[in-house]
Amino acid sequence: MKTAEIKRRYLAHFEANGHTVVPSAPLPAISDPNLLFVNAGMVQFVPYFLGQQTPSYRRAVSVQKCIRTPDIDEVGKTSRHGTFFQMNGNFSFGDYFKDGAIPFAWDLVTKSQEQGGFGLDPERIWPTVYLDDDEAFDIWRSVGVPADRIVRRGKADNFWSMGIPGPCGPCSELFYDRGPEYGREGGPAVDEDRYMEFWNLVFMQYERGPGTGKEDYPILGELPAKNIDTGMGLERMASILQGVDNLYEIDEVRPILDKAAELTGKRYGARSGHVASESHPDDVRLRVVADHVRTALMLIGDGVTPSNEGRGYVLRRIMRRAIRAVRLLGWQDRALPELLPVARDCMSPSYPELASEFDRIADYAYAEEEAFVSTLRAGTTILDTAIAETRTAGGKSLSGAKAFQLHDTYGFPIDLTLEIAAEQGLSVDAEGFRRLMADQRARAKADAQARKTGHIDLSAYRGVLDAGGPVRFTGYSEVSRESTVRAVLGTAGPVGAAVEGDTIELVLDATPFYAEGGGQQPDHGMITVGDGQVEVLDVQQPVPGLIVHRARVVRGEVRPGQTGFAEIDTSRRRAISRSHTATHLVHQTMRNFLGESATQAGSLNAPGRLRFDFNTPTGVAPSVLRDVEQQVNEVLLADLEVHAFITSLEEARRIGAMALFGEKYGEEVRVVEVGDYARELCGGTHVARSGQLGLVKILSESSIGSGVRRVEALVGMDAFNFLAREHLLVARLAELYRVPSDQVADRVEQTVTQLRDAEKELEKLRAQLVLGGAAALAAQAKDVRGIAYVGTEAPEGAAGNDVRTLAQEIRGKIDPARPAVVAVAARSGGKASLVVAVNQAARSRGIGAADLVKAALSGRGGGSPDLAQGGGLPAAEAANLLLTVEKAIAEA
Repeated sequence: MKTAEIKRRYLAHFEANGHTVVPSAPLPAISDPNLLFVNAGMVQFVPYFLGQQTPSYRRAVSVQKCIRTPDIDEVGKTSRHGTFFQMNGNFSFGDYFKDGAIPFAWDLVTKSQEQGGFGLDPERIWPTVYLDDDEAFDIWRSVGVPADRIVRRGKADNFWSMGIPGPCGPCSELFYDRGPEYGREGGPAVDEDRYMEFWNLVFMQYERGPGTGKEDYPILGELPAKNIDTGMGLERMASILQGVDNLYEIDEVRPILDKAAELTGKRYGARSGHVASESHPDDVRLRVVADHVRTALMLIGDGVTPSNEGRGYVLRRIMRRAIRAVRLLGWQDRALPELLPVARDCMSPSYPELASEFDRIADYAYAEEEAFVSTLRAGTTILDTAIAETRTAGGKSLSGAKAFQLHDTYGFPIDLTLEIAAEQGLSVDAEGFRRLMADQRARAKADAQARKTGHIDLSAYRGVLDAGGPVRFTGYSEVSRESTVRAVLGTAGPVGAAVEGDTIELVLDATPFYAEGGGQQPDHGMITVGDGQVEVLDVQQPVPGLIVHRARVVRGEVRPGQTGFAEIDTSRRRAISRSHTATHLVHQTMRNFLGESATQAGSLNAPGRLRFDFNTPTGVAPSVLRDVEQQVNEVLLADLEVHAFITSLEEARRIGAMALFGEKYGEEVRVVEVGDYARELCGGTHVARSGQLGLVKILSESSIGSGVRRVEALVGMDAFNFLAREHLLVARLAELYRVPSDQVADRVEQTVTQLRDAEKELEKLRAQLVLGGAAALAAQAKDVRGIAYVGTEAPEGAAGNDVRTLAQEIRGKIDPARPAVVAVAARSGGKASLVVAVNQAARSRGIGAADLVKAALSGRGGGSPDLAQGGGLPAAEAANLLLTVEKAIAEA
């Protein structure tokens, strides 16, 4: 049975049993700041399990795309580890419980394939239950499982929690007996290789309270509304139904692996067993290629693009591991154009958008491979130099700092550094590397968390949300309102009162203040509470549904429970709204000129200005930018109505509203239209008509990463003021050149060309001045213990290249049979530098240029035995450098 058919049957089974089919959330679409990607089927339902939101359905079923980044380094080592996988899940929110979940599962897996089930042999299925879960045990007995095939297991295996205070409960897992050829008899407690888990039923019937650690969270008691969360590993079920031994042989993966084997001339041999066969050492790398190419396809398909941070960095790492693995297997040409189409054909039966969007996906993937091949060349050269320096210094280990620099600055993978160093007989301080990586990640995570939460523990926010529910946002229709102060928070959490001078966070029951989101900056303004007043400096939403005003008390006192009057800064709001509407117009117009693949990758909507990031593999021509700007301003002149409305996600898609890649949308969405010109899903604020923008002026377009470009523009009066300043500048230049304004650019270009030509002539004259006395200086060489020594200073400010050339020129004018050393000191920018040149006759006597430079500069500087240089001393030391070199020759 094909994997796509397994998905179809799973969804159909639960839909027929009253479940709402919920689409997979995009891989990066999560609100949890601790996760980069969705890593389990239940992630998109967490707000329902925690009671933060109320679902519109009591039963749900989904097939969720998942990524688990901790498994990246394990891929290839076993037949079961993968980075991308799919989780079939059915969920109940206070509806049915164990007596529903267990029969639903048993019916689907044992029902014949002719009847729409999976047709597994009931005699080969082993359920497990928690030690004291007699209820689940009895239900399994009631559906026909004999008692000797129901295994009771402990907390480590059969009790689930989120790792934080909240819902928890016992589990019941389903295992399939693959047969005696896979291991010992006795059930999953004896051998989990033979008995393979494929489904986990989680019964959330208890609540855990705060504690000191995951294992210390005490169980407070039973929850009144018990929930069900189940997860069937799709890849594992596919391996069972397709009669193959591991996930690399299922229909969605094996063709990619076979293509990699074909390209490299290798053979995949590990068709049985859990660990890669020792008789086929290339299996590990073939598995890496198959898994990572499929994962890259899915990530780019969901809007992630390669970059040096966050999700983009994970994608980049995955892609580079795959590319490197192929090259190590012997394929030196571009690999992704051969492999990615195979992955597309494997996955598009389940995800048709991968086929329709493949041109966009391929553009990013192929550009990343091109960039990485260049990185490999450059990084290898730098690494070779570092290895040589380490060995010259007598070291046996490459420093963690050097490995980190290679990784962080040049994108050179640490595993490749380890491998190349080992080939040269060196180890790598991997612990030092990991420490530096951890420090970097910790800083980035702390910065991101602080921006969103202001260093307050998330549990404090959740407590406020649980106590009062979501904060109602009224800012679409009003700019001020009366509200009740629900909570006042200091840095340690809720406080009873705040006084003048305090910096606080304020939660109202309803607010017109827009919380930063969707690229739109937050509102500012004032909140008056009795005789107290606070100035709102920032507005954030640290947990879904909770709008928090970060503010400073400017007078009086503020307490929870008081009635206040909230009023936003309307001039700021209008300016931001103009920028946001302009961003929609720029987005649509870019797509008009560059194609639908030019999708938004990020934005900033600030007062009077915007920044729009979009996906495109190449730069945008200046002529296209001019056309984009002109078309946007024509829309402004048309003064189109801007209209926002709420509709279903399905209807929004039907009418062509643009959705952003990687965003998770609910069943109802807000659509913003600018006439018939632009239509986009958006939660931000906008103007009433396009004419209110006044003017949009595009300032620049640049690259901010592989396949991502950035446009910056001004809006409204900021755009007018910019053009006014430009006009004054052009008018002044026209006056100076005494030409019409339209000829200023040509005259400036002529002037720049003339200046460059003059600079080249000056360089020639300076070089001639420096080198003009070379012969005379050579003739005046003094004898120092049989060595012809010339010590001289170059003219003040001489360029480094000219100083080196002078030293070599003087050396060349001394009889080569006569041992000679030339030292040239130079003063530039308040610093002294030194160049030493030594001929072959002097080197034969054991005198080297690098040794002389280091002697003069106390160990600094370096180079080769015939030419070396260094510097960094005060300019006044130039003459002393020459004397020190002479002394070193005399003592040699």
